[in-house]
Amino acid sequence: MLRAAGVGVGDEVVVPAYGNVEVAEAVIQAGGLPVFADIDPVTYCLDASGVEAATTPRTAAVVVVHRFGRPADMGRFLDLGQRRGLLVLQHGESEAPYDEIAQRRQRAAFLDLKLRGVRTPDDGDGHTYQQYVVRVPGNGRPDRDAFARALRARGVDCRVPVKAPVHRMPAFRCCVSLPETELAVDETLALPVDASLTKRDMQRIVSACNSLGGLLQPAF
Repeated sequence: MLRAAGVGVGDEVVVPAYGNVEVAEAVIQAGGLPVFADIDPVTYCLDASGVEAATTPRTAAVVVVHRFGRPADMGRFLDLGQRRGLLVLQHGESEAPYDEIAQRRQRAAFLDLKLRGVRTPDDGDGHTYQQYVVRVPGNGRPDRDAFARALRARGVDCRVPVKAPVHRMPAFRCCVSLPETELAVDETLALPVDASLTKRDMQRIVSACNSLGGLLQPAF
């Protein structure tokens, strides 16, 4: 997409640092320079205000990545692109069949209602819950990692969705302040909402999370 759009040597492309290292790699392969902007803490997609602040006269494009099945607010990015003369590209995730999405939404609604001690995701318009991502309160990564280990010990197949922000990886390391990105990396945890999960499976997830959630208090 970048090459077809004419992005090349010397062009800056604004991309997220939360997830998808292949997006930054694609910019490099096209001859451009990836510039990292912060995310919206609710959607985990790029924050439009942060993108605008990151633009320079050399900025040619923005790559908006839809995250965890929660679509970005494309209206704001298209408006920004029109005002600044920027190409706005979208990078989506492969979609499941409608009946599977409906079942994931049903399981997500159950978790929204029952979970305590973790911050549940905002449902938002069109959320397909490719991943059901919660925030684990406490002192960042140590508490989140301990929480994840305890869940796995109780038979819950949870995973850390983004293990490191791209702007901290050796190949892309740069001095830029992305507080929401770094906080999300440290606090987020994906819980299973697969269509194959039974009611008993879902109750086990809730029981395991709630037995631990009350032990972790937000840091002040």
